[in-house]
Amino acid sequence: MSKYVLVYITTPTEDEARRIGRTLVERRLAACANILPGMKSIYRWQGEVHEENEVVLIVKTTGELTGELTRAVVDLHSYECPCVAVVPISPGNPSYFSWLEESVGGD
Repeated sequence: MSKYVLVYITTPTEDEARRIGRTLVERRLAACANILPGMKSIYRWQGEVHEENEVVLIVKTTGELTGELTRAVVDLHSYECPCVAVVPISPGNPSYFSWLEESVGGD
């Protein structure tokens, strides 16, 4: 797993994205959560095609926390099978990634 990751999560509402994002940051599982409202999703679920409004939640964290973060999202999420997709990233701005690392994990 990459040292740093973005985690892509979809939620049905902005309130749910905010609640999950805030909880992840408060628990130090994520350094930051970005909420992008207004997405339209078309997907197949239980044999039928659906079209719904959703909200994207992108969180920044370390690779070592992805298991615990994923379990937290599944517990907090209203969907039966929430999207939690981990995307490895390479560090760019060294001071940003230092901040990210200091913001997650231990107390």
